[in-house]
Amino acid sequence: MLNPMPKTFVYDPPTDPWLTILYEDSDIVVLDKPSGLLTVPGKDPALSDCLETRVQARYPTAKVVHRLDKDTSGVLLMALNKKALGQLGSQFEGRKTRKSYVARVWGRLAEDSGKIDLPLATDWEHKPRQRVDHERGRPSQTEWTVIGREENTTRVRLTPITGRTHQLRVHMMAIGHPILGDRFYATGKALAAAERLQLHAETLSFFHPADGLERSFVAPCPF
Repeated sequence: MLNPMPKTFVYDPPTDPWLTILYEDSDIVVLDKPSGLLTVPGKDPALSDCLETRVQARYPTAKVVHRLDKDTSGVLLMALNKKALGQLGSQFEGRKTRKSYVARVWGRLAEDSGKIDLPLATDWEHKPRQRVDHERGRPSQTEWTVIGREENTTRVRLTPITGRTHQLRVHMMAIGHPILGDRFYATGKALAAAERLQLHAETLSFFHPADGLERSFVAPCPF
């Protein structure tokens, strides 16, 4: 059974460093988002501090191209003009980008690699959670590869083929290996095993809107 949704939520985003910029030019800025910081502001004024707002203080025209969950860290791309935003957005929609994540999950996976193919839908009674739904869910696929085994946990590289909300978190939970520290989908020892969600967007590759050449960026995994 999943954890009940917390009745109170205190948003205390990290501030040091304020911004970590991996790359910038006249069209894009690539950042390393820390765990605990929203990608875009929430509706509540208390949720106004976010990566987009921080970047816009330096680059007023900056807009997010894609998002990472608040508790997920790693590479995130923003566009600095409408043309770049349109071109990059089309790449994400058309699955022309390449992304990989590092995660630590509960338990020891028996195989060295595999593919999860389970449809996902919003769990309306427990938003913002998602769930496996074979009747109404949207097709969702994740490839995984073991990169290290520990006593009670496994370190994996996750490659999302689709980009559904909470996809990696729900898929790993669904096969019995929830991501450590996941307050939405992990319970018991898996939840207590880490102070933060052990999910990091390590690499991102896309075609630069200025010249069409592929660029790849890496944010070193912090755990």
